[in-house]
Amino acid sequence: MIDVRNIEGVSFVGIGGIGMSALARWFIAGGFDVSGYDRSESNLTKALVTEGCHITFTDDIYTLPAIYSELTVRDKILVIYTPAIPAENKILSWFRDNGYPLYKRSEILGEISENTDTLAVAGTHGKTTVSTMLAHILKQSSIDCSAFLGGISKNYDSNLLLGDSPLTVMEADEFDRSFHRLNPAMAVVTSVDADHLDIYGDHQTMIEAYNIFCRRIRKGGCLVINYGIKDKISAHDSVKKFTYGYDEGADFRAFNIRLQGECFLFDLKTPEKTIENIRFPFPGRINIENAVAASSLALMNGVTEFELRKALLIFQGVQRRFDIRINRPGLIYIDDYAHHPEEIRACITSVREFFGGRKVTGIFQPHLFSRTKDHAAGFAKILDTLDEVIILPIYPAREKPMTGITSSLIFEKMVNRNKRLLEKNDIPGALDIDNIDVLLTIGAGDIDRLVAPIEDELNRRRR
Repeated sequence: MIDVRNIEGVSFVGIGGIGMSALARWFIAGGFDVSGYDRSESNLTKALVTEGCHITFTDDIYTLPAIYSELTVRDKILVIYTPAIPAENKILSWFRDNGYPLYKRSEILGEISENTDTLAVAGTHGKTTVSTMLAHILKQSSIDCSAFLGGISKNYDSNLLLGDSPLTVMEADEFDRSFHRLNPAMAVVTSVDADHLDIYGDHQTMIEAYNIFCRRIRKGGCLVINYGIKDKISAHDSVKKFTYGYDEGADFRAFNIRLQGECFLFDLKTPEKTIENIRFPFPGRINIENAVAASSLALMNGVTEFELRKALLIFQGVQRRFDIRINRPGLIYIDDYAHHPEEIRACITSVREFFGGRKVTGIFQPHLFSRTKDHAAGFAKILDTLDEVIILPIYPAREKPMTGITSSLIFEKMVNRNKRLLEKNDIPGALDIDNIDVLLTIGAGDIDRLVAPIEDELNRRRR
C-alpha cells in the first residue's frame, strides 16, 4: 500500500501523456502539490498549468520547484513515471539515483483499483470509446462514477471524471502488461488482435496476458467479452461471463439496426429483456458495438432503461476518436487516433457507410517502428481502399529507429497510385484544399498537431 497521508508533492515524469495527465488531475483534485516534466508543450499540458500544475519542458531536475530536489524531504515526494520515458532521461535518473520512491502509472492505478469497485475496459481496439461511453452513461444516471479515460471526453472536456460513487471506470492498458496491476470488480474485453508484439513476442503470448488480466477480476465479479473472441478469453469459475456483439448467440446484442437521417436506431437484447428503438447519433456500426459493451456494464450496475436511452442520445464522443471537426455540404473533416490496421479499417468503413460514395482522402502517420514492421502489409491493404493517401514519417514515441523500417515500407506495398510520401511540415500546404470532399487524419503520434492548422485552412478556404 502507498501511504499518501505524509506526501507533500507529486512529480510526474511524462506528465503530458493522456493517462498520466488524468492521474495528475486526480492528485490536483486531492489538494496535492503537483509538478511534472514532458518533452514538449501540448493542449493537455497547457490545461494542467491552468489547473495549478508546474510543468517544465527542460530535462533538468533544477527546472522543477525546489521541493523536488531537496533530498531531506524525498520521503514526502511521490514520483510517478510512464514506461514511455527513455532510460536516459535525466530527471528520472536523478530521482532514481537519489533514492526517491518511484512508481509506474500502472502501480498507482492499481492502488486506486484496489480501493474502489473498478470497471475495467481492455482490448487492443475500442477501449477508450467504450470506457468513455460507460463513464458517460453512469454519470448521466443516478449511479454516478469516477473515471480515468484514455481520451478527452467531448461531453465533459476532460480525461478525468470525479464522482461520489464507489465505481471507477478505468482503461486496462495491455502495453508493458500494465493491466496486470488492476483488480477490477467487472471487466470488458473488446478485442485481442495482434499488437505490442515488441512487448509480447507473439500473438498467443499477448492473448495469455489478457487471460491473466481476466483472472484478476474479483470473485463474484463479471466479465463481458466480445462474442468474436469468446473462445480465446477466460476467467475464474467464480466470475460470471457474458458476451456482446451482433451475433444471435450474444447475451447483449444489437439488432434491427437502421440509419434514420444522421442517427442510428437499434434494438438492444439483454439477458432479461429487449430495449427497442435506441437512438444513437454517433457514426459507425463499430460504435454501436462499443455502445452495447458499455451498456452491458452500465445495466449490470443499476442504470435504468430511461437513463441509458438518454445517455446514448446525447453522447458526443471522444476527441481524436472519429472526431468530426467539420461537417457541412461538400466538406467533411474527421480526425481519428487509429494506429492499427483493424482500427483504420473500422474508421474507413464507418466513413464509407455514413457518408456514402464520396471521395475520401487520408493522411496517415504510422506509430512505432515495431508496429510498422509487424503490420506494414496490413496498413498498405487498408490504406489502398482510400481514394487518395498521404503517408507521413513514422512517429517513434518510445522507440529507437530500426534499420530499414520507414514509412516507405508501407508505401511500396500499396497498389493505390494516388499516394504520396510527405513530411509533416508539408501539411496543410500540400493539400488540394479546393478539391477535398472527405478528409481523414489518422494516427496516434503527433499528427494531432496538424488538426487545428488543417481545420483553420479548410474553414478559411472553404467557407
